[in-house]
Parts: sequence; C-alpha cells; structure tokens
Amino acid sequence: MTTSFRIAVIGAGETGTPLLKQLLAAPFVQVLGVADLDLSLPGIALAREHGVTVTNNFMDLAGKGEEVDIIIDVTGAPKVRETLRQHMIDSGNSHTLILHERIALLMMSLSAGQAVSGKHTELEYH
Repeated sequence: MTTSFRIAVIGAGETGTPLLKQLLAAPFVQVLGVADLDLSLPGIALAREHGVTVTNNFMDLAGKGEEVDIIIDVTGAPKVRETLRQHMIDSGNSHTLILHERIALLMMSLSAGQAVSGKHTELEYH
C-alpha cells in the first residue's frame, strides 16, 4: 500500500514555488490547494497548470478540515501561523499538522544536498 500525503500550501512566492514543484513531482503527494494573497505569483500559476485549487484566502484551505494531512505555511507571517493554530483548536481538528517554513526549508535542503535559504529572516519567527 502506498502512503499518500494530502497537502495544502500557504504561500506561493520564493519559498513556496520551489517547494510546490517538489510536491507536485512526488507521486505520493496530493496537493489539495495553494493559497496566497497575490494570485499572480509563479507558484499560483504552477498550481493552476496542475489543476490544483488556488485561493487568496488561506482559511479556505484550513476549512477543508481533516481532508488535509499537512498544511505547509511558508508565508513567514506570525499572524497566519497563529490564525491556523487557533482554527485547529476551535474546529477540534487534531489530525491536520501545520508545518512551519523552517521545517520545509530543512526538508528542501536535505533533498538538495545543501542549505536552501528562504526569503524570510529568523526575526520573523518570533
């Protein structure tokens, strides 16, 4: 039996786009949606090319509930992260995990065999 990961990505910019390329190329990943305030970004275009739902409201993706295994937040915005956490508590969703941008960068770096940097600085995570 093949394990499949149902993923939603929040942020389609400098970090989200290369991450999305890797996710879309993985046969064991189903990308359920991509959100960004700017629907003209390359990551949004890439998602559309692959028939993935796009939205400018990240809560549309959070609203999918336990249909989503992992929400990858690569916005670097503390407000987004906190809103997601609060939504998981309020909705009683104990299934979906929120993956922080730093973890995504770690995984991308491991895949690339070298450190991959993101757009956001460490200061934005406090």
